[in-house]
Amino acid sequence: MGEWREIPELLRLTKADIAVWLATFALTVFADLTVAVEVGMVLAALLFIRRVAETTTIVPVTEDYIRDSVQHSLHQLVIPSYVQIFRIHGPFLFGATYKLRMVTERLDALPDIVILRLRNMNALDGTGLRAFQDLADTLHASGRELLLCGARKQPAHLMERADFHRHVGAENICANIGVAIARAEWLHAHRRQVQRSA
Repeated sequence: MGEWREIPELLRLTKADIAVWLATFALTVFADLTVAVEVGMVLAALLFIRRVAETTTIVPVTEDYIRDSVQHSLHQLVIPSYVQIFRIHGPFLFGATYKLRMVTERLDALPDIVILRLRNMNALDGTGLRAFQDLADTLHASGRELLLCGARKQPAHLMERADFHRHVGAENICANIGVAIARAEWLHAHRRQVQRSA
């Protein structure tokens, strides 16, 4: 509630996230902090349950699905030594954001390019998005690049609404792992060219 600079970022999130924040803010001002926290937690929990329920799908495996899955497969790709890939499985919501710290725990040991593979991440909320932003800022401050690939509909929509591309660059948000590795190869070649000319 005290981070006024965060308000413009919050207003870019989904209507449900904004409603939870507004209700908590209003109760903080007009009632008291204890009531506001209790109501805010209940609303956030209900929103969490709704998002998890929305991520459950049952779809048939079709020929198109099998053909498209080749683009997402790592079996046919060579992962360069200057790339580290991390996969996220399941919803990346407020209760799971601490797990992203494993990426930066050994920051000095990371290669130049980090790829977050999101094809199995089926939900994202404002806290999860903020964790991605913090990760991007940390990696950039250390001279590394962050690429994201394979985001599903709900996470991709939230990232678009929040202008997440400002933190990593629109070209670093890739459709699938193959495109992400091709982008990493281009970034690596460009970096080497700059180092040679310096």
